[in-house]
Amino acid sequence: MSSTINILKTSRYLRPCIHPSSRSFVHSLPRNFPRIGRFTSEKSFQSTPPTFRDQVARSTEVESFSSRFPRPTIRNQVLFFVGGSLLAYSIAASQTEVDTEYWSKHLASVSHRWTPRSPTTEEMRKAQYLELGKYLQTQVNQLKDTLAEWPLALRNLALSVYVQAAQSYLDAPEGRRLCWLICGVNTAIYLVWKIPRLAPFMTRTFTHHPLSGRSYTLLTSMFSHKSFIHLLANSMALASFGSAATHYFTLEQLKHGERQQEATAKWHFLAFFISAGLFSGLVSHTAACKVLFPRLVNQFTASAVIKNSPAATAISSTAVKTATAAPREILPSLGASGAIYAAVTVSALAFPDAQVSLIFPPFVSIPIQAGVGGLVILDMIGIIRGWRMFDHYAHLGGAAFGAVYYMYGPQWWTFMRGEYQQLHSPTSTS
Repeated sequence: MSSTINILKTSRYLRPCIHPSSRSFVHSLPRNFPRIGRFTSEKSFQSTPPTFRDQVARSTEVESFSSRFPRPTIRNQVLFFVGGSLLAYSIAASQTEVDTEYWSKHLASVSHRWTPRSPTTEEMRKAQYLELGKYLQTQVNQLKDTLAEWPLALRNLALSVYVQAAQSYLDAPEGRRLCWLICGVNTAIYLVWKIPRLAPFMTRTFTHHPLSGRSYTLLTSMFSHKSFIHLLANSMALASFGSAATHYFTLEQLKHGERQQEATAKWHFLAFFISAGLFSGLVSHTAACKVLFPRLVNQFTASAVIKNSPAATAISSTAVKTATAAPREILPSLGASGAIYAAVTVSALAFPDAQVSLIFPPFVSIPIQAGVGGLVILDMIGIIRGWRMFDHYAHLGGAAFGAVYYMYGPQWWTFMRGEYQQLHSPTSTS
């Protein structure tokens, strides 16, 4: 009987093993296995701090800044520089030929003796000087008639001021007179900046922002200055070094002798000035798109990752503030500094023995090549150190343009004039 009871007890204990499918998993759990409550709160699962791998995995899910803001391109700006420079030199070559032909015929018509040769460059420029003197004298006579009713003292004062200004303008080299005209355009645009109602229009039209996508502002921003100090410094440098660069272009043209006479070099310098300004602006635009913008994107992305990462709580507050600080923005550029740098570089290479006087203490004269070298080194340091007061990329771009133009610019100008003469020669038109 006892054996029968033992067998029954044994079968009762083995029943779960014999018929496992007849019992649910919940009911088959042993009593010492901890059961999970159905209504357990989720906070109990988050009580344990996440591991470092979990934090990195969560931080990588942050949307990148570059995916929302595509990188700006430089294709349109490159095409604008190439097309604008070709157009500027084409117009300059055509206007030079028109002026040369006009003065050549004018001298031939007023000459008292017949000569088989065409007037030389020096003869045509002397004729222009005399013609300008006659025009200014005519203006003085007209001013006398206009001021006839004025008191004698005021009339003499006005005439004296006008005569001195006219004489200074007449005695100035041709290149300097052209630079004064450019400075006048810059001053007019500067005065427009002072009209508050036009500030949005001027910012959109006369400043070049690399992220705007506009290309024509590479040209308009060359003549734009918001600060009077900026305008004054650029005007003084342009009047000095622009005149020297124009004189160098004249000397290079005289080497061709009778093959290509040239009544004026102002159109050549104007095309050079525009092309140099476009190129320096393009260098600044390229640096902003290819160097500064990716760096800005990386800074924004890194700051967003740190701010959204739970690991930021484990980092010191100083490190977090440093890493998440707002990165520097890409600023718009304006001014003729790049084109002026090109003229300065051409002048330094063409006249290496020239001296320049510093306009700041200690007010001494230094060799022009030493001064230009110091400016280039200063701009390179500014790029490395991240200085933001000046557009150092545009300065270096202008200096590079001037150096290349010193070596190949006269040949390029001769080629453009030769192409124009060939297209408009009687044999080509017949």
